Amino acid sequence: MDSGVNENWSSEDEKLLLDMIDRWVENEVKPIAREHDQEDKYPQELVERMKELGLFGATISPEYGGLGLPASIYAKIVTKVASVWMVPGGIFNSHLIMASAIERYGTDEQKQEWLPKLATGELRGGIALTESNAGTDLQSILTRADRNEQGYLLNGTKMWITNSLHGNCLMVLAKTDLTAKPAHKGMSAFLCRKGEGYDVTKKLKKMGYRAIDTCELTLENKQVGPEALLSGEEGRGLQQVLGGLELGRINVAARGAGIAEGALKMAVRYAQERETFGKPIAEHQAIQLKLADMATRVEASKLLVESAAKKFDTGQRCDMEAGMAKYFASEAGVYCSQEAMRIFGGYSYSPEYEIERFYRDAMLMCIGEGTNELQQIIVAKQLIQRNKI
Repeated sequence: MDSGVNENWSSEDEKLLLDMIDRWVENEVKPIAREHDQEDKYPQELVERMKELGLFGATISPEYGGLGLPASIYAKIVTKVASVWMVPGGIFNSHLIMASAIERYGTDEQKQEWLPKLATGELRGGIALTESNAGTDLQSILTRADRNEQGYLLNGTKMWITNSLHGNCLMVLAKTDLTAKPAHKGMSAFLCRKGEGYDVTKKLKKMGYRAIDTCELTLENKQVGPEALLSGEEGRGLQQVLGGLELGRINVAARGAGIAEGALKMAVRYAQERETFGKPIAEHQAIQLKLADMATRVEASKLLVESAAKKFDTGQRCDMEAGMAKYFASEAGVYCSQEAMRIFGGYSYSPEYEIERFYRDAMLMCIGEGTNELQQIIVAKQLIQRNKI
């Protein structure tokens, strides 16, 4: 399987790229995060800048105009961004899951048609999988694709779809055979552009992860041609989607690690500024114990993310490693943001301090791209499979 990775990235190239990302995060992402979060305002100018930086083509092969980054470098970028604001990483995560599925499973014609435009951000995509009755259990989806003379007619409602409002295309999971047993053998993936029959019904309000277009999407007699069927084969949709989700879970794990790291940095700074009983609270042992625990979880998270990313780069199956990283790092994000809230005390409840945003954002990483309970099951099953007696 071709991973699309450009193996010519030297350690010096990596350092130059990550230094550039550091400057972008500090100078362009950090200053707007609080305002856009509080107003739930889409960061359109930032998205245009992300196009210029090549982030929409981060993991797409250079053959199609992408950067061809190995997942190990890509994950470091995601962590850096999320340590300041989680939203930008979500905008290009869903997009790159779609691109990864096309590069892995698409026909030559599909790759030539879609990947160059996805790499530049001319096309900005996502994945339309979940429905009101089907999240973790994707085999329960009700969206259907009925064959006709022009190709397929899509009908159904999708929920919690990122990039559906401000993006212009999606990979849609639908059932082409309602009687298939097991159900996944009747599921197919379709590459779908915006247009007639594709209606974004409403933008969903959320506790956190604001400023990103998470929407309800209705497909009503959405006509697509036969060339829209990913790989040109019916019945492989769930397999194709899950292949793309490996990269998505590494992204979510990296965002969890980033949230944890950002919360730790804020807590370390505040603990040295805030004084109680005549000394900085950083000198109180109770605070030191919290900081030590947070720092340990941050480093462990980053190492697990790196391990999963390196396995992904080899083209090997890595659902166990990605599951471990996603589970542990997202929980670390929740833990560290919560402990930082305790360290900030009463001020943590004020939007003047950004730690409350980290706290609101963190929990989503335990749910998105497959719940952490599902990740534990995946890890356990793979552990047994790899150690048969």
